[in-house]
Amino acid sequence: MANSLQARKRARQSVKRREHNVSMRSELRTAIKHVRKAIESGDKQQAQAVFNQTASTVDIMADKDIIHKNKAARQKSRLSAAIKAMA
Repeated sequence: MANSLQARKRARQSVKRREHNVSMRSELRTAIKHVRKAIESGDKQQAQAVFNQTASTVDIMADKDIIHKNKAARQKSRLSAAIKAMA
């Protein structure tokens, strides 16, 4: 356990920040699952609509350093390729 007041505060902040990041990461994973489910359903227009929302979410998470910007780009690219391959 932290001894100084500063270290105690940093420990409290770390716990709070971790909980927030876990929540955001979970939201991101859920959004990606929604796109994959739409792709599996076979409806290209619905998949594209869900992808557009998810791409925005992925970009926000990358901006907030929840995930790396290259990972965000890779995820968007793969989902977009999967939607284009539906034709």
